[in-house]
Amino acid sequence: QVQLVESGGGLVQAGGSLRLSCAASGSIFSIVTMGWYRQAPGKQRELVAVITSGGSTNYTDSVKGRFTISRDNARNTVYLQMNSLKPEDTAVYYCNTIPPIATFGRGRQVTVSS
Repeated sequence: QVQLVESGGGLVQAGGSLRLSCAASGSIFSIVTMGWYRQAPGKQRELVAVITSGGSTNYTDSVKGRFTISRDNARNTVYLQMNSLKPEDTAVYYCNTIPPIATFGRGRQVTVSS
């Protein structure tokens, strides 16, 4: 069973940066693909960034060039560095495996003011 604890996020002005971290329990972390999801008010949850066990990454078009996903398998942690943030990035951000096998937690609120 995989358990996930997100941290980071907060309030920032447009153009600013934030970093999210996700600590995972379980011995399978190093072999699973991980992702960051987000859900904006009134919208469905969407997948924004993916990183494979080997470190290959992929991003949804709206965050390409601004967000960077990374992982530290020794620490069972995945990160999301968010730069040049826009008000439309405002959402609750979650991490999970790809496909999601853990229960989604409360996530972390990211609010970008204009």
